[in-house]
Amino acid sequence: MYLIYQRTVLSIVMDQLGKVWKFVGDILFFKFLHISFFFRKCQQEGYFQLLIGRALLTLREVSMFLNTLTPKFYVALTGTSSLISGLILIFEWWYFRKYGTSFIEQVSVSHLRPLLGGVDNNSSNNSNSSNGDSDSNRQSVSECKVWRNPLNLFRGAEYNRYTWVTGREPLTYYDMNLSAQDHQTFFTCDSDHLRPADAIMQKAWRERNPQARISAAHEALEINECATAYILLAEEEATTIAEAEKLFKQALKAGDGCYRRSQQLQHHGSQYEAQHRRDTNVLVYIKRRLAMCARRLGRTREAVKMMRDLMKEFPLLSMFNIHENLLEALLELQAYADVQAVLAKYDDISLPKSATICYTAALLKARAVSDKFSPEAASRRGLSTAEMNAVEAIHRAVEFNPHVPKYLLEMKSLILPPEHILKRGDSEAIAYAFFHLAHWKRVEGALNLLHCTWEGTFRMIPYPLEKGHLFYPYPICTETADRELLPSFHEVSVYPKKELPFFILFTAGLCSFTAMLALLTHQFPELMGVFAKAMSDIFCSAEFRDWNCKSIFMRVEDELEIPPAPQSQHFQN
Repeated sequence: MYLIYQRTVLSIVMDQLGKVWKFVGDILFFKFLHISFFFRKCQQEGYFQLLIGRALLTLREVSMFLNTLTPKFYVALTGTSSLISGLILIFEWWYFRKYGTSFIEQVSVSHLRPLLGGVDNNSSNNSNSSNGDSDSNRQSVSECKVWRNPLNLFRGAEYNRYTWVTGREPLTYYDMNLSAQDHQTFFTCDSDHLRPADAIMQKAWRERNPQARISAAHEALEINECATAYILLAEEEATTIAEAEKLFKQALKAGDGCYRRSQQLQHHGSQYEAQHRRDTNVLVYIKRRLAMCARRLGRTREAVKMMRDLMKEFPLLSMFNIHENLLEALLELQAYADVQAVLAKYDDISLPKSATICYTAALLKARAVSDKFSPEAASRRGLSTAEMNAVEAIHRAVEFNPHVPKYLLEMKSLILPPEHILKRGDSEAIAYAFFHLAHWKRVEGALNLLHCTWEGTFRMIPYPLEKGHLFYPYPICTETADRELLPSFHEVSVYPKKELPFFILFTAGLCSFTAMLALLTHQFPELMGVFAKAMSDIFCSAEFRDWNCKSIFMRVEDELEIPPAPQSQHFQN
């Protein structure tokens, strides 16, 4: 019954709208015939009153129809509207939580705006931007680059074990795809097809199925002692760190021999040079993972020595960021003087920053004052020079990556770090806090000082996306990239916190309003009926009911001396 009422009122409204459009078409036709004389007469006699009268007559008939409706119809109408707006609200909220934007807004901007001839303001702004703004934009693009996590875990011994225990996948397909691309870049070259074992491994790195990769590695080892085959088995087949270390030692033996042979032939041509570059990457990777195995197994001093020797032997290979592994191992040994020496070398303005460098520098300065720091005493006497330096270092670190404090202060739960990170993003914060939370807890009062001061950073940077304080403006691409790098069960940290889109607020208000109307109409049908009739009478007040639309139209026809327009049903006697 409710649906019949609803269809009836929709048909009446559509019919009236069609009549109005027909009348407007008639007027436009006569306007085309007598355009000059028409405008002159319109100015003298007020011919446009005809349109007003016709519209008011239509509204009057609609009002008469609405007055005949029962309260049950209004309950059905408002209830249906509330249900529809509620469904839209739920979908908008889900889409916003998953993708960080409003679906209606995205469709409007992406599809409807070009159809309506909208102009993208960004293009004009970019064309008028200065050289400094261009440099800032280029820096923002470079900061949105995805980097290999220098502290990434072992896939077989750590990531897969997490999957076996919890049933969750800690790595996303996007993250593993990036790792496959890295392996093809570092561990292959154009001359691999000349060696059967390397040719098999070249195909193995492209395989998506883990078991197919492992089987290809075993097949390559049956042909020859292949260093990259041992690397794959150590990363993916070994179920413990000890097994992975054993396989990496075998890989080191094979890789070191290949490196020495290619070193002697690297100047004989571009092919040999590419092979030597590949063998160098393989050797550095193996030694770095061996150092990480030693660190995992508790042999921290041995790991520090291996990392120092590796950095001394290959000083130009900064793409692996071995100094971040060294900083973490030195903090475990509490060798703070050595940590400061490493920071003095790598915390340079010309080098790319990282959360490890910024927060380690803040930790060292906080260590000097944190044991005696008290917020009450500091508010009375003010901050000392050392305390001011520590607070400034914390503000600097928080400005670079504002997501880290929530993990260090255990305001958000940690997950396993991904194999790739986005600098200044949530993925980098997880990777840093996963390994460095214990070092902050070891320094007495460091977390208390961080808790009291870290939020002050945001008062210095009220508009982080437009202007920074010590660094470039915070990039706007971090949320999208982090959602692809981090698993779906993790709630991605977003900075700056986005306000709810207008359409979510609008649909929430519409749903609440229509639901309230439905409830009031159901509880108080007589009162709401009187209210609905009063609202409909507003559109047809006493002064408009006396208008004679037909007389107005006929008078204008006579004065214009034009043939009468086709009449609709409203003007028939």
